[in-house]
Amino acid sequence: MPAAVAARTAGTGADVLPGADDDGFFGIRFESIGGLGAHLAGQILAEAGVLKQGLNGSHFSSYGSEKKGTPVKSFVRFCPADREVRTSSPIESPQVVAVFHEALARSFDVAAGLSPTGTLIVNSRLTPDEIREALGIRSGTVAVLDALGIALEEKTRVNTAMLGAVVRTCPFLDMEAVKETIREKLSVRNAGVVDANLRTFDRGYSELRTMTWPPAPGDAGRPVQRAAPAFGYLDAPIGGVILDPGNSIVKNLSTSRQGFLPSYDPDTCSHCGICDIVCPDLCFVWSENGDGEPAVRLLGIDYHYCKGCLKCIDACPTGSLTELREEAGWAEEHRVPLFPWLELGGTA
Repeated sequence: MPAAVAARTAGTGADVLPGADDDGFFGIRFESIGGLGAHLAGQILAEAGVLKQGLNGSHFSSYGSEKKGTPVKSFVRFCPADREVRTSSPIESPQVVAVFHEALARSFDVAAGLSPTGTLIVNSRLTPDEIREALGIRSGTVAVLDALGIALEEKTRVNTAMLGAVVRTCPFLDMEAVKETIREKLSVRNAGVVDANLRTFDRGYSELRTMTWPPAPGDAGRPVQRAAPAFGYLDAPIGGVILDPGNSIVKNLSTSRQGFLPSYDPDTCSHCGICDIVCPDLCFVWSENGDGEPAVRLLGIDYHYCKGCLKCIDACPTGSLTELREEAGWAEEHRVPLFPWLELGGTA
């Protein structure tokens, strides 16, 4: 074993894992969407702890259709070297939760199961106090990091910035061990991106902003969320019966956006319709032919259905659609409803 690695693996007893749960495990959960690199970040973190620091640990991810924009959870579990990891269950009561995509909080409780002394890290430009108020956090540590801004400046992804933030909040993790693992992991794929990702990691570590609130009396932390089966053997429906027919009209795709959306300038638009042809979600809103108009006109975009693929920007021949970094509330302010009657609570 190299001397540098041996030095880091010395003293990896139970005292190295402050905040471990009753079973002796320290759990870290990444809440993300496909395309932001949460799975790779979990791999790097687990390999650094196990192979370079002598801890025992495990990593796995949970995702559905494995496509860009869909929800992803990645789990990393650590324990001292004298313990064994004999569980592969999802981490329901983590000590650290890292939210790669702020908009996920609109869909479910990203901090579910977090202890009163746990740490919540959010990729956001809001302050820790604003995040705490928005999510109803009563106690513990809330940390924020503009990981997307860092990634844009360094031309990387948000995952290495979030890794830096996680390492800063976990004192038993060796910063240099994680950086060494990043270098090894990424050099196999593309050696040209290693330096930029190491800078991104360093900035994520140094630019993290944190605030801590002591546990309130009687605060047991966030309740664990666990999906229950919809049916049992006594109430299962007859085979072939479709109880909930599919309808995407109420589907909100805004949480699929990775921080960018198309901005529409009607003054330069030729209303050619090419954007509508390439849009996979039909989120462009057109006027009906009438009121003296010679043809249908593009009124705007219903961002409720826009997942930020930006194909329309590439296809637009007039430059009327441009890429914009999404700010909180911008989409709601500039949205043109595709189905106005839904806004009134009506039916078609």
